[in-house]
Amino acid sequence: MFAVIKTGGKQYRVAANDVLTIEKLEGAAGDKIEFTEILMVGVGADATIGAPFVEGAVVSAEVVEHGRAKKVIAFKKRRRQNSKRTRGHRQHNTTVRILDIAAVAGAKAKKASKKSEDAAAEAAN
Repeated sequence: MFAVIKTGGKQYRVAANDVLTIEKLEGAAGDKIEFTEILMVGVGADATIGAPFVEGAVVSAEVVEHGRAKKVIAFKKRRRQNSKRTRGHRQHNTTVRILDIAAVAGAKAKKASKKSEDAAAEAAN
């Protein structure tokens, strides 16, 4: 089973035991966190797609460590003016390990009931 989560303005496809580096989150190393903005959860034809989020779905994760990304250099030079400026930036990030993906049973039941309603409407026609 996999899920697509949204955090830090980006989307990530995650499965159990995945380790990923995301934008900085609050919490110390070893803390448990939950992602509630789940865009999609499931496998294959049984996948549930949210509009915009899947209601009741939760992805649990553990903070592994906090760190900083590779340095990005911003260099500006004005030719023939003897003018130049160098700035560096390192983005803060958090490494997390996905522990569990919990899809709510109601979402699948709702999807199944919608399919049965569609089948009943098709049979009536």
